[in-house]
Amino acid sequence: MKFVIQRDRLVQAVNEVTRAISSRTTIPILTGIKITVNDEGVTLTGSDSDISIEAFIPLIENDEVLVEVENFGGIVLQARYFGDIVRRLPDENVELEVTTNYQTNIRSGQASFNLIGLDPAEYPKLPEVTAGKSIQIPISVLKNIIRQTVFAVSAIEVRPVLTGVNWIIKNNVLTAVATDSHRLALREIPLATEIDEEYNIVIPGKSLSELNKILDEGTESIEMVLANNQILFKLKDLLFYSRLLEGSYPDTSRLIPTETKSDLIINAKSFLQAIDRASLLARENRNNVIKLMTLENGQVEVSSNSPEVGNVSEKVFSQTFTGEELKISFNGKYMMDALRAFDGADIQISFSGTMRPFVLRPKDAENPNEILQLITPVRTY
Repeated sequence: MKFVIQRDRLVQAVNEVTRAISSRTTIPILTGIKITVNDEGVTLTGSDSDISIEAFIPLIENDEVLVEVENFGGIVLQARYFGDIVRRLPDENVELEVTTNYQTNIRSGQASFNLIGLDPAEYPKLPEVTAGKSIQIPISVLKNIIRQTVFAVSAIEVRPVLTGVNWIIKNNVLTAVATDSHRLALREIPLATEIDEEYNIVIPGKSLSELNKILDEGTESIEMVLANNQILFKLKDLLFYSRLLEGSYPDTSRLIPTETKSDLIINAKSFLQAIDRASLLARENRNNVIKLMTLENGQVEVSSNSPEVGNVSEKVFSQTFTGEELKISFNGKYMMDALRAFDGADIQISFSGTMRPFVLRPKDAENPNEILQLITPVRTY
């Protein structure tokens, strides 16, 4: 195998596929990047068996030659060393040649590296995801769905299914739900694609986080394919595979309170800033406990107390407060994560008691499930 390639495109592809590679894999060859060359272009593959990413660089794009191939073939190179090398190469072009016993020479300008490669035939095959249902979704929408839900997945492996985001597709509506049993994030969007079947899948939170880092909002839409316990996200020159989590996701609809005793309408940005300041002293506390108390004239008091550090209180003006007077405590980090999902808009927080979960929604939301955040209080009062 021998070819010359533009360094910038090679670096971009290496950065993309490296996101799927883990140093803790039990399959040694998966610590490497698989590189194959054929008459269409160069394909790089990275995988940890849960996530697999395939990046393609065509020979020619927009009448510009990106790759010049002398011999076809394949090689697997250690991702750690190969990635560091190509990022530091001095010239705008890179020549890569594989000789006997998978010895690989990488040349650029006056720099020359020799790496010992591995047999590409030993690299595990990627999952077959071809016959599944295809759904088109705008990338900006997908990025929002991920950003507004994935932070609420569980970080603890005790219940593996809760480390993922539950996607339910029904009646041409996609509902994404994440919960760690202390909080819940929900986002609902209508789909442009006509979907006859119903789907109920759980995508690992790690997969969605890595996908979100790769997605470029300049691209209009992405194709999702569901099949064989896998989901595939397809872009022009990038394939992102993720396994789906097994097991039944809990029915979260019953967690959302149906009656309200108090409603607070407040600006998410100003409330977030107040919670952030109160958290400065609450971080020493294991639960980062923040207290909220309603005052007269539509004001609320945000406070925290750390016996060994000190205390803080701040009065925040709300737009309106209706219902019963309120004293409630909650995890400050959970509240800040939830508030960031609203992009600084005005929100309505509905309370149904000091020890009942409370719900955050956009003010005057037409669809109550378009975006919803739920937090369980902490018992202090």
